[in-house]
Amino acid sequence: MPETKKDIINELQKNILAWQGFKSPVTGANELVGLGPVEAAFPNGIFPTGAIHEFLNEKPEHAAASGGFITGLLAPLMQQGRPCLWVGVSRTIFPPSLKVFGVEPHRIIFIDLKREKDVLWATEEALKCEGLAAVIAEVKEINLTASRRLQLAVEKSRVTGFILRNDIKKLSVTACIARWKITPLPSELEKGMPGVGFPRWDVELLKVRNGNPGKWKMEWSAGKFTSIIEPAAEKVLSHQRRKAG
Repeated sequence: MPETKKDIINELQKNILAWQGFKSPVTGANELVGLGPVEAAFPNGIFPTGAIHEFLNEKPEHAAASGGFITGLLAPLMQQGRPCLWVGVSRTIFPPSLKVFGVEPHRIIFIDLKREKDVLWATEEALKCEGLAAVIAEVKEINLTASRRLQLAVEKSRVTGFILRNDIKKLSVTACIARWKITPLPSELEKGMPGVGFPRWDVELLKVRNGNPGKWKMEWSAGKFTSIIEPAAEKVLSHQRRKAG
């Protein structure tokens, strides 16, 4: 294939990824949201903004875990001072707890609606507002048509959308760029210390457009996400380091 055709195809691929919310890597740049190996699963190794992320929740505790995980993602997205919108009919997050993840509650605008069908409408309208950093919506169901409308909205505004899907009995295909499943893990206390340990999650990326799905264990500590390495995996890594050294 002539070099000119290759260049055209490569440029087209870059444009498609950009339209879908995937940014090109910048030399020397740090991770966008600090997810480590999870972030590496996305094209170019960068968490996609200006896109819709779907979170599946089978139980109320899964919804709480997803809410905490998403809040950890919000802090870097809000660095430019833009607020976020949180929409739903039955709020599952305790606003003061946002401080644990470095987010001030007063920078989140909560919209509590009475009807489920109004949530997606309000979410779509909010996603069109370029002044927002992100929009989080708690819904029971979302179909392909509704998800396409949300994705079209963020492609223009570049606002990042998070959909907490709290009833997955009628799971359908959506246009969301990534589908997540976050489940809580028992925290681990430091030896001899009382209280509750740092939040931990089993993070599963069920699907990601043009990326690599996977499963990881993560912890929120010292104001950032930390990957949890299992003892067996740690032994393998240590063995590999000794062989390399």
